[in-house]
Amino acid sequence: MQDLLVVYIAYIIAAGSPGPSNMAIMNVAMSRGRRPALALAAGVITMSTCWGLIAVTGISTLLVSYVHALLVVKLAGGVYLLWLAWKAARSAITSEVTAGEVVRPAVPLVALYRRGILMHLGNPKAVLGWVAIMSLGLKPGASPEMAVTAFGGCVLLGITIFAGYALLFSTAPMVRAYARARRWIEVSLAVFFAGAGSRLLFSH
Repeated sequence: MQDLLVVYIAYIIAAGSPGPSNMAIMNVAMSRGRRPALALAAGVITMSTCWGLIAVTGISTLLVSYVHALLVVKLAGGVYLLWLAWKAARSAITSEVTAGEVVRPAVPLVALYRRGILMHLGNPKAVLGWVAIMSLGLKPGASPEMAVTAFGGCVLLGITIFAGYALLFSTAPMVRAYARARRWIEVSLAVFFAGAGSRLLFSH
């Protein structure tokens, strides 16, 4: 139980701390509403679960061993984050505000779900984070039941955290706050995504 508790606490800190996925969910929740934010969160949860499976089954050691494979993922993720930065900057400049609300074209939920998958797919730190977290609790000789319990608990925590961001930031007070500070939020997102993308591209 102590090992599991360490795993769960580490996962809550890692998944709940501000990052590209959480920032994107917050932005969509405040600007587009609850259902679009939940669709984006579902994509993030799906890819996070896949990374977790890779970590638990040991395939992650192959990714770590083959530097070129990890490099491709890192470059793709950096480029995607820079593209998100460009979109946020363009939105800050071009979006119009009428009667206190942001006028934006509707985005299909499937497209938002796919965006969540791609965002988390292009983040090699996600799988490395899973490896680090699982290694905290899965000591040598750990039983398969322990691995399943640790993985399943983290998946449930991930659903709670990412969906919680979508639900919290789609509430009326948050939406009104977004309408008042939209441009500052969009500019902040552009800077954040540009910094995260550049860090992925140029980090060793």
